[in-house]
Amino acid sequence: MDAMIRFRSVHKTYGSINAPVCVLRGFDLTVAPAEFLAITGPSGTGKTTLLNLIGGLDVADDGDVMVAGTALRELDSHALTRWRAAHVAFVFQSPWLLPMLTAQDNVELPLLLTRLPRAARRRSAAAALARVGLADKARHRPGQLSGGQQQRVGIARALAAGAPILLCDEPTAGLDRANADAILALLQDLRAEGHTVVIVTHDPIAARLADRCLELTAAA
Repeated sequence: MDAMIRFRSVHKTYGSINAPVCVLRGFDLTVAPAEFLAITGPSGTGKTTLLNLIGGLDVADDGDVMVAGTALRELDSHALTRWRAAHVAFVFQSPWLLPMLTAQDNVELPLLLTRLPRAARRRSAAAALARVGLADKARHRPGQLSGGQQQRVGIARALAAGAPILLCDEPTAGLDRANADAILALLQDLRAEGHTVVIVTHDPIAARLADRCLELTAAA
């Protein structure tokens, strides 16, 4: 596969007919497999919209969005949901962990939507926690974890299902420098292991560590 993500002449507009806001205008993008791409730019320039289009949470008004060899506009809502579960995982600024569940159970939660038997779900969740360095925190609840550890649980949850594409929206915001650097190092490792990583960030260090930085401007 020569490109994991490919946008061709993509247009996206929000708002009403009388007050449209053009976010993307004839936008082109190619992201290679196992590339670490950082997306930067002022608020309102379409960074999160771009992530949502890659992940199939939003649809383009016009143009072609091809991700992991699939033309997303050709999928109906059910097919898109199945495709998303198999190919993309989101990591947000807040990991949105359920406070009453352990780290293991939080990571395992999305796997309940799959047909994996319970033992396989437990193994996948445990392996994902080990991958982010939290095997010893599997029985801890979010309130017993630091902010950086909670974010790593969120990344483990994204990894557990085996999706090849990680879409990260400000994953280091709100973390101190040491924890932010640890998250970025983990993302670099995942990229080295074959994951395609796309990160929206205002962190200049994150932008420098990526293979490539794309700066969006108004109506990119």
